[in-house]
Order: sequence, then C-alpha cells, then structure tokens
Amino acid sequence: MFSTDPNLPAAPAPQDLSFDVTEADFRQTVLERSLEVPVLLDCWAPWCGPCRNLKPLLEKLVQAYGGRFVLAKLNTDEAPQISAALQIRSIPLVVLFVGGRPVDQFMGAQPEGQIRQFLDKHLGPQVSEAEQIRLEAAEAPDAETAEALLREALSYEPDNAAVLLDLAERVVARGDLDEAEQVLQAVPEAERKDRHAGLLKRIELARNRPQGDPAALAARIAANGKDFEARFALAAIRVYEGDFNAAFDELLEVVLRDKAEWREKARLQLVEWFDACPDPATVSRGRRYLGMYLN
Repeated sequence: MFSTDPNLPAAPAPQDLSFDVTEADFRQTVLERSLEVPVLLDCWAPWCGPCRNLKPLLEKLVQAYGGRFVLAKLNTDEAPQISAALQIRSIPLVVLFVGGRPVDQFMGAQPEGQIRQFLDKHLGPQVSEAEQIRLEAAEAPDAETAEALLREALSYEPDNAAVLLDLAERVVARGDLDEAEQVLQAVPEAERKDRHAGLLKRIELARNRPQGDPAALAARIAANGKDFEARFALAAIRVYEGDFNAAFDELLEVVLRDKAEWREKARLQLVEWFDACPDPATVSRGRRYLGMYLN
C-alpha cells in the first residue's frame, strides 16, 4: 500500500512541527512518526485554491498546539500511489494518523474553530502553558519549588484563577497571611467561588488565636467526655494549628454525645470548617461521620 523502501530520506527532526512529505518518505515521516505523536496529513495541490487558504491555518494551529501533533504536507500531484491508497477524490483532504493508521479525516477548507474541535476530539482540550506549569507545581518535590513554579505560571496568565488559588494556599501554609490576601484579591470576581471563600476563612482563623491551654483542655475532656465547652475550645486551637482532622474529631464527639443545643452548634461549626479545610480526604471523612452520627 505504502512505500517500504529501506533507503528512505531522513525523517524530519523531532522539533520540526511542520514538514513536506513525499511518497519516498511517507512510511517513515507519517506512519512511523504517528507511533510517537499524532500526524495530521494535509493533502493538497498547487492548483487548489482552498488548499492555499487552509495551509497557513494548519501551520498556525500546529504551532499553537505546541507539539501535541505534527503537520505533514503531501502534494498529491507528486504522490499518485499515496493518493490512490488514501482513495482521495477531492482536496484539500486532511487525515489524522495515530498509532500508524488513519483514524479520522475532514475535507475542504474548514474554519479554525471546527478544525480545533476536530483536533480536540482526538488530542483532548488544549492545555495552556500556565496550566501545564500549575500541574508541574502540584508534583514539585518541595513547597518552595512549587511556589516558584506557580509564580512562573502567573507570568503567562496573571488572572488564572486556578493558579492564583494554588499560590494563595501555598502562601497561607507558610504563614504569610497578608500576601495570601493580596493573591486572593487578584482572583477575578467571577471565579471567587467556594475555594476562594474557604481560603479567606483559613486566613481569618489563622489571625485569631483561640484562648486556652491545649493540655489543660485535653485533661478536662479526659475527666469528663461531655465537657463540650472544652471540646469546642480545643477544636478551635487545632484548627488554628492547621490540624483539621483533630478539630473535626472533637466536634464529632459532641454530635455523638449530645442530642440538643450543643449538637446543633457543633454541626454548624463543622459545616463552616469543612469549607475552610484544605484536605478533601479530611473533609470527606468528617462529612461521612457527621452524616452517620446525625442519623
């Protein structure tokens, strides 16, 4: 079907996102290359007006997608065997190769939006540079590196809400509450949802150190498991310290042991702290036990 000549010209270098392809090198530059990265094959001819309109758009998109696919351009007038193998009846024809075989195609000079939809169907939605760096920050080996990466991401998209919220969380964790507030102020108002409110609540909690001696409060609770006042005070200290798990445990004990006013007070406080807790697993555990104890 396609050329298998072992004396093929060298394939384009990996960094070349757009290149011409011929019958002689089709196997190497399209079929074999598509085992490593999707190859979009643009079938065109010099006399084809729509082809001339489509070509610069495809070249723009391959650069915009930053290596998530490569563009191979085939002059069908010079490639009759490939044209026959692909059963080309009309051009421009654009064929996407993945894993060594054609998986989809479109015909004609489509608008940019439709071509992006075609690509995203197979490649997934395009991830911005800022988002790529944000994901890298989530896997960083230490907090300092993660924070540096998030600041780098903001240099690409200063109003990226996800990056700003991640950075604010890192800054809260190291205790710079004023800077954390400034970061949160930069979040676009339309993006200020539950996580934004939760971080503001954490800042508020961190600024107001509760009164009481944790050891003395723990001793009171050990002597009287229904000393709910002591449990609330110790829970507030644990939240201030960032130990939401321990705080939730204290108030869950109140919910379990009381059936009246203290129980409702503990429920309301837990719901408020669930929104401020940065650990989804801790929140999930707290909500699960709260639901069990209330039923």
